[in-house]
Amino acid sequence: MPIKNSRPKTESLKHYKSLSYETLVASWLLNDGWDVFLPMIDHGLKTDVAISDGDTFYRIQVKTLDSHNENMIVDNKWQDANIDYVIYFSRVGNWGYILPPFKQCRKKLNAPGHIRFHQHAKNFVRAFELI
Repeated sequence: MPIKNSRPKTESLKHYKSLSYETLVASWLLNDGWDVFLPMIDHGLKTDVAISDGDTFYRIQVKTLDSHNENMIVDNKWQDANIDYVIYFSRVGNWGYILPPFKQCRKKLNAPGHIRFHQHAKNFVRAFELI
């Protein structure tokens, strides 16, 4: 069995965790039949995952939260980006939300129109079909 002998630096671990959620979204959408693209670099474009149905492309931003609070206020970190969806994952809970990008500076995570999902492929796909 392989043994991990070194521990990545804190900043690297933060990046690895974020990337793991982006990869999870990509995997679930691939399994649902979407064409999925992962940008090599998304700095400034706010696109973590791009998907296509063959004709149309959609840009997705993936965010994570260290909170159990679904009633929390989230910040708009994509103000000038042209994205189609934001997907939030709780790192400490087993839930997430899919939402359209909003124009306000801040908004409740569980606001009307934001779709909650249980962190499982089947539940995520079912929620994604509702948007």
